[in-house]
Amino acid sequence: MILIDNTCISDDVAEKFFVCNLEKCKGACCVEGDLGAPLEESELPILEEIYETVKPYLSEAGIKAIEEQGKYIKDWEGDFSTTTIDDRECAYAIYDDRGILKCGIEQAYIDGKISWKKPISCHLYPIRITKYDDFHAVNYDRWSICSDACELGDKLGVPVYKFLQAPLTRFYGEEWFNKLDKEIKDREIK
Repeated sequence: MILIDNTCISDDVAEKFFVCNLEKCKGACCVEGDLGAPLEESELPILEEIYETVKPYLSEAGIKAIEEQGKYIKDWEGDFSTTTIDDRECAYAIYDDRGILKCGIEQAYIDGKISWKKPISCHLYPIRITKYDDFHAVNYDRWSICSDACELGDKLGVPVYKFLQAPLTRFYGEEWFNKLDKEIKDREIK
């Protein structure tokens, strides 16, 4: 385990390899699971604010689900997540011409329509963060649908934390990421 400021980072974040392989998985993380993407409470007003700008990017089924259920949902544990279509794919997910699920929010961001990339939980995946009163637990979430990403990461030699440098920096800041990177490199030297 690695301790940086108020975070406890699993060794797997440094030791396991990962590079998304959308050609193989087709964006399965946008459709598999019990709920939509986990949301921070601070992201709820952002979804409200950007919805009309993002709406043209969404599928008819996604728009219908959002208009019926809301721009996000609160689950049985009191946590928030993105709305889903028939309890399956995220309502903000869209299929490209190759049948790969991508994020409509992220596409609006890429096109310069909004300044918010996508929910941080999506950007950070396969890292999941559990928040406790005094610290955050930063863990690598192993999921069978990502086996191709593990193989590609291993082939390319890209550790999870390096693959997720941008979202980790987005969430914790550059100074935090630099401390993590130094700690991991120092361990490799020993």
